[in-house]
Amino acid sequence: MHIFWKDLRPATQAAAESVGLPMIAAKMPDRGETLSLDLQDKTVQLAGYALPVDRDGDLVYQFLLVPWTGACSHMPTPPPNQIVLVTPAQPYRMSEAYQPVSVTGALWPGMEKSQLFILDGVSVIQSGYTVRKAEVVNVDAVPDTITLPVNSPWSFLNKKKN
Repeated sequence: MHIFWKDLRPATQAAAESVGLPMIAAKMPDRGETLSLDLQDKTVQLAGYALPVDRDGDLVYQFLLVPWTGACSHMPTPPPNQIVLVTPAQPYRMSEAYQPVSVTGALWPGMEKSQLFILDGVSVIQSGYTVRKAEVVNVDAVPDTITLPVNSPWSFLNKKKN
């Protein structure tokens, strides 16, 4: 079943584009911790941007799937219900951070904490879902990605790579 990022949050929760980017979990009444239990143990396909958590060179053993480029390292972290911790079935060869990918596997709701090593140190990121033994493939685009406003200091992340 193909799902979109909106399927991972309650229908009553505002989408990032309607509350202004970046969507900051601390400003949300539930801190973005309300998860969709309807999808538990269902095989889903979700496209997003891969941010490596555990890697050795270009082989990635675990990554965070996020809904827009720059999430967690260049911008504040999305709420947990908009982050998926992915463990590929086989190590995934990644050429760049925020590579657009599609992930297929059984989705499990539940809070997980991961350490993300970024330029200015270690950050602990809380994800709301996990997919283990995931099939991961590169995609050209994420259908429901959020484009940053032109006046955003992070608008450089909108640029297409050639």
